[in-house]
Amino acid sequence: MSSSQNSSSSSEAITPALVAPLNDVVCQVNVILGSSTLSVRECLRLRRNSIIRLAQTAGEDMHVVVNGIALAAGEVVIIDDSTAIRLTDILPPPSSEAPE
Repeated sequence: MSSSQNSSSSSEAITPALVAPLNDVVCQVNVILGSSTLSVRECLRLRRNSIIRLAQTAGEDMHVVVNGIALAAGEVVIIDDSTAIRLTDILPPPSSEAPE
């Protein structure tokens, strides 16, 4: 049983009382549509209606980043007159990645 207590999953040790003081902390959430690279020359040529081609393919999930940490992937949904993200995948915590 001691091996399960030492597992790498820290969510087992988190209790509501432990995180209660953090409930009202505000987090910055960014949804990344895609990325591209442009030279300075290309940036200087940008005008209204310019098109920047992204590396991602059409229909690919967006990346949800919370306080600089990639947290999830999702797809765009429309709710009334607002744009929202439906989470399609929750990413593993960065600490669970194998060291290089």
